Amino acid sequence: MFDETDHNRMRAALEEARLAFDRDEVPIGAVLIHRETGEIAARAGNRTLEQCDPTSHAEILLIRDMCKKLGVQRIPDYDLYVTIEPCPMCAAAISYARIGTVIFGATDPKSGGITSPVALYTQPQLHHKPAILSGLMSDACAQIMKDFFARKRT
Repeated sequence: MFDETDHNRMRAALEEARLAFDRDEVPIGAVLIHRETGEIAARAGNRTLEQCDPTSHAEILLIRDMCKKLGVQRIPDYDLYVTIEPCPMCAAAISYARIGTVIFGATDPKSGGITSPVALYTQPQLHHKPAILSGLMSDACAQIMKDFFARKRT
């Protein structure tokens, strides 16, 4: 289902997650891919502590960056790779930005907004529902989260 290009993109997202980990942020990383060129157009990791902003999740930062760069409010020509299932806030922002496809690594049964009981994209209030692919490098994506929270407990 996933090819080497997908793995390279998720590795780039994991690199952003590792940088977030090193900043003591919840280690979630993401990259935005231009569908036509296949190039990474933007990359980010969580920065909620650094920016004193609870909305500074990796996905939100990417959307803000790309929309500002292009001078638009919607980016339908882009796909998102993210290490962990987006939370409800990010899932809604992804819909509003009209991102085409979301590819995520590990599910988040507690806080996810896509496959969890929230299942935001099944709700009629959201007009755009991106294609969803999950499970890409899920073990590595889940492990960085486990390592982060294990470190917090010690």
